[in-house]
Amino acid sequence: MSSSADPEPYVVEDCRGVLQVLSDGSVRRSDAEPAFPVHVRDGDDGGVEWKDVVYDPAHGLGARLYRPKPTATDAVRAPLLAYFHGGGFCIGSCRWRVFHAWCLRLAAALPAVVVSFDYRLAPEHRLPAAQEDGARALAWLRGPARDDPWLAAAADLSRVFVAGDSAGGNIAHHATVAAPGDELRGCVLLMPAMVGEARTPSELECPPDSFLNRDLAERYLRLALPEGANRDHPAINLEAPPLDAAAVPPVLVVAAGKDILRDRNKQYAARMREWGKEVEYAEVPGEQHVFFLLDPWSKSADEVLRTVRRFVVDHMA
Repeated sequence: MSSSADPEPYVVEDCRGVLQVLSDGSVRRSDAEPAFPVHVRDGDDGGVEWKDVVYDPAHGLGARLYRPKPTATDAVRAPLLAYFHGGGFCIGSCRWRVFHAWCLRLAAALPAVVVSFDYRLAPEHRLPAAQEDGARALAWLRGPARDDPWLAAAADLSRVFVAGDSAGGNIAHHATVAAPGDELRGCVLLMPAMVGEARTPSELECPPDSFLNRDLAERYLRLALPEGANRDHPAINLEAPPLDAAAVPPVLVVAAGKDILRDRNKQYAARMREWGKEVEYAEVPGEQHVFFLLDPWSKSADEVLRTVRRFVVDHMA
């Protein structure tokens, strides 16, 4: 029984102001997006149209579908790129302006239809819930999505790429490994979230004013990992389970020179090669974590788009 003398619950964890965990264990979520500056051009759709669907009614999970606006000369359907947004497994939505703007750019620049998926968020749903939802999203593409005329008119679902940024890159990795299929042509990991117990130089040297710094990264881990798990848990340490026997399509890893995750991303690419996988590693010097989301029209973002486009073109046949 509580009394008037009981202290009011107070905030013990805060993720960019949109998620707060209180001292009594309750969770507050805001409908607002984070206040960090994003250079988004409102009203510039890049010749792309979109619509929202629900792909997992049981969990209330939605997706946003993007395709170039059809023309009278359209005849060949494009591959499909399944995309998972970042946010430390704790925040984010495919409807946020920051992810919407980037998916518009992807759909305009790539020879691909883009489907941006939501997934369950921590701490209400700790890992591996998000990764299970990633596999469920690919299962939706293999089944119910084929009955969507809007999607089927533009997308060739026999040619699928799986992609994501940060936490979404982690989900893309797990979904690809857990649900291999002949339709999977490649996996695109943009600064994917991965850690381990042994700290890397890029983690130890990360400045506190970085967009993703050590304090925020540790906060995400506390809220997202299963209770009692450490940084070597296979949900987050992508080198923990040997993948030499796994059926993995070609992989593109894009890292940023000033990102706390840079060393882990580079080590992951090298380890995958040791396991006999086809892996391409690209690093954008001088940039921070997910810089292409914060300014989708920057020259560095253009470089990422060119790299992803080339990878898709090389492996879409």
